[in-house]
Amino acid sequence: MSNIVVLDNGGGLIKAGQGGERDPITVIPNCLYKPLSSKKFLHPSALSTISEIDLTSAAVRRPIDRGYLINPDLQRDIWSHLFSSLLHITPCSSSLLLTEPPLSIPSVQRTTDELVFEDFGFNSLYVAQPQSLVHLYEASRQPDSILSRTQCSLVVDSGFSFTHAVPVLHNFTLNHAIKRIDLGGKAFTNYLKELVSYRSINVMDETFLVDDAKEKLCFVSLDLHRDLSLSRNPNNVIKSTYVLPDGVTHTKGYVKDPQGSKSFLTLSDQSHLMDMVGEKKKADMNKNEIDLANERFLVPETLFQPADLGMNQAGLAECIVRSISSCHSYLQPVLYQSIILTGGSTLFPQLKQRLERELRPLVPDHFDVKITAQEDPILGVWRGGSLLASSPDFESMCVTKAEYEELGSARCRRRFFH
Repeated sequence: MSNIVVLDNGGGLIKAGQGGERDPITVIPNCLYKPLSSKKFLHPSALSTISEIDLTSAAVRRPIDRGYLINPDLQRDIWSHLFSSLLHITPCSSSLLLTEPPLSIPSVQRTTDELVFEDFGFNSLYVAQPQSLVHLYEASRQPDSILSRTQCSLVVDSGFSFTHAVPVLHNFTLNHAIKRIDLGGKAFTNYLKELVSYRSINVMDETFLVDDAKEKLCFVSLDLHRDLSLSRNPNNVIKSTYVLPDGVTHTKGYVKDPQGSKSFLTLSDQSHLMDMVGEKKKADMNKNEIDLANERFLVPETLFQPADLGMNQAGLAECIVRSISSCHSYLQPVLYQSIILTGGSTLFPQLKQRLERELRPLVPDHFDVKITAQEDPILGVWRGGSLLASSPDFESMCVTKAEYEELGSARCRRRFFH
């Protein structure tokens, strides 16, 4: 049996490793970046290494835009570095399990197959939709759950490029019922850039910096009107200070009071929150600091209200209801009880609680609603792929290089999703 490489090729992060392992060997950004200190674009490093590099005003080039592979040459460059320098594998003696977003267009599929078989010469290929791998992993992890017994779930995958609600039955996605919101981590970061740039200082070129501030400080509001009124107070519990890098003592941004920035999350009573007003101090602009107040919850709020960004699309709760309503009536009660949250953009604190509150009034009373958040929503897809790659039937599910050369991309693709 050949070596099996599991590659979760996301728009934001690549997770890569050996099939059968619990965790990937490496997680790297799916991009090339050029710090101000460099004259050329650099290959991505492991996340632990990239955190040591000064990425202030760094330029970024990405092969994937809005979920689609738009620059295969750049993707080839990143993969080549990944396979030779980080994974140390020989493609011609390896099988590849590769993820691809649902409803991908044929031209992108052909380009991907050319990369895999013609540029790298992999021995065989299996293409999986990420949501089916999440279902597989959760079903194996919870053998006594409804999800495992019925082999049916609704996977809500909010990643870098967009958010999908995907019904899965027996490891196959029900494509006719997939619903999508064109919002993900990239859009959230861009919106935060705009809000901060409009209110304080220009950070439109600070992709990595604003991304870090988003991940550390943004949260989903459970009571939008309350939090808006709190944030209008000049000294409020929601306001947090993010210290910008100065290039001398520190090359990374950081939260001034990490514990304080999370204190309100444990309090639901408005009176308690109001008691804490006044404890926060204003940012000192002489020290290159910015205050984030209502930006902290207005950014993730767009997932529930895309109209805030001028988008004529349903919010997350309605998107889920539309997806499940498109399925057979026998499946609907089971799907509502087996909702799985995955993807990096589901890491916002309080997202699960807010979704439950939004969903309940939209769902018939006689249906139970149960939402499960993955233990590690960034690695959930990869772990499902690793599990599939270790199954005894995996090799027979793959398309070989010889079959690709004889039949072509389109005919080979039919094997994966039927």
